[in-house]
Formats: sequence, structure tokens, C-alpha cells
Amino acid sequence: MKNISVVIPLFNEEESLEELFLWIKKVMDTNQYSYEIIFVDDGSIDDSWTVIERLSKLYDTVRAIKFRRNYGKSAGLNVGFAAAEGDVVITMDADLQDSPDEIPELYRMIKVEGYDLVSGWKKKRFDPITKTIPTKFYNAVTRRMSGVQLNDMNCGLKAYRKNVIKTIEVYGEMHRYIPVLAKWAGFTKIGEKVVQHQARKHGVSKFGMSRFINGPLDLASIMFVGKFGKRPMHFFGMIGTIMFVFGFAIFAWIGGSKLYHIFMDIPAKNIATQSGFFIALVAMIIGVQLFLAGFLAELITRNATERNHYLIEEEL
Repeated sequence: MKNISVVIPLFNEEESLEELFLWIKKVMDTNQYSYEIIFVDDGSIDDSWTVIERLSKLYDTVRAIKFRRNYGKSAGLNVGFAAAEGDVVITMDADLQDSPDEIPELYRMIKVEGYDLVSGWKKKRFDPITKTIPTKFYNAVTRRMSGVQLNDMNCGLKAYRKNVIKTIEVYGEMHRYIPVLAKWAGFTKIGEKVVQHQARKHGVSKFGMSRFINGPLDLASIMFVGKFGKRPMHFFGMIGTIMFVFGFAIFAWIGGSKLYHIFMDIPAKNIATQSGFFIALVAMIIGVQLFLAGFLAELITRNATERNHYLIEEEL
């Protein structure tokens, strides 16, 4: 078994790949690790795959997977995790902003200190303030909601025990919340290490302003899935029942009041003219719909097929 698998998802990073590979190779050879480097080309439209093909022919430590189109970083990581054979799995970005010199200490923290996952913390960043301030806010909110006490949740440089990455499933845009996914899967020994952040040398960032919208939505999604993913009826059924009971109680009050007035021969308003009647009706309808949504979600959950399906064009 190999000591380390390095998983590198990438998109249009042709200028950085060879330099990154040689840097990783130098670190691995110096520390005498047995290793593999898995490049996952996320549908690059430059010459990234040409560079990877050349490296794979020259070095037997290079493995590679190429997507037919761009699926996103989560897809790249998920496929890379499935292919990894190393006892410890290291992830890093391909843009040279993550330093391979951090690998030995990350490996030691997993193997010697017994962490399930160690996340890098780019304490000193070379990013514009328009990125650093929202990132700090996002990390603070994530810590509060998830209970995972990391300062840099989305750092690409992370180390995992092998059984962690073989257990969790990364899909959609959930690469930002892998530590949260790991926690929900029962891997609670999560550590953090201050790592060096380097200024980008080549290319441009692949993440735009949309991440500040998608990030909170993904967090809400993962918190919901983590708590109710295996029992959606507990969420929808509970709210639906409360709504239905609330509406029925109002309807019973209005109906009872109407009957009382009739029996006592007292003039009473038409039920259909009272606003409470419509509130009760809407509440009961919504309650039934939520209950049915929970029932259908239970059926889907119990019969779900594989979530991730990617068109892989080539594999080396």
C-alpha cells in the first residue's frame, strides 16, 4: 500500500502542472514516501491534459482522470477519492497556491497524532480584501452552524485518513464543507494546521462572486441533509402535522361557534366570509402537502440510486 495519495482537481492549469508535479516529487523523494499523484482534469479546454499525458508517460507515480466536460471541484474530488489507494490522502489545488512542503507535517498529524482529517489554515493570505472579508464571515457562520471549529473551512490543502474519503460522498458544491460531511459521518477528530499561502503565479481564479451566494445555500443544504437526510419525514411530517393541527383547530373553533349560534338561535356570520376560515383552510392544505412531501422523500431516500454519474473520457 502506498503511504500517500495526492489528489489534484484542476481546470485550465497547464502552466502550473509540471512545476507542481516536480515540487511534489521532490518532497516525496526527500522523505522516502511511496506515493501516487492523481490529477483529475475537470474538462479543461487548454493543454492541461497534454501536460498530464506527458507526465504519466515519464513517471509511473502519475495517474489521471479526464472529464468530458466541466463538472466542478466536488466532482473532481469525489472521483479522485474513489481512485486513491494511499493510506493518507492529501488534496491540493493545482494553481501553486498550496505548498507541497506542508505534506510531511500533514502526514505526521494523521499517522502519529491520530487525526481523521487535518485542514490547512491560510492565516496570511495573498488575496484582495473583497475575498478575505467575506471568507472570514463565511467561516464564522459555518463554525457556528456546524460546530466544526476550523478557521479556514474551504482551504484546498487537506489531509485525510483513507477510511474518511472512502466513507463520505462529495457532490454538488459540497467540497467547501468536507469537514462537516466528515463530522456527520462520525469522524470527529478534526485538526487544523497553519499553512503557507502563495500568490497565484499563472492563470486566473476559477471562482467568482457566485460562491458568496452558493456557499450559504450549500451550508443550509448540508445541515439539513446531515440532520434529516436519512429521516426526512421527521422534518416534513412534523411541520406538516403542526400546520394541519393548527388549521384544524381554527376550523373547529369557527365551526363550533357557528353551530352554537344556530342551536341558540343567535344570528351568526357566514363561515365563508370569515378570514379565519381561509387561514385554517390554507394551513390544513399546506400541512397535508408537507406530510406528503415527507412521505415521498422517505420513498426516494430508501430507493436512491448512485448520486454521482460522470462521463469520463479517458483514464490513465
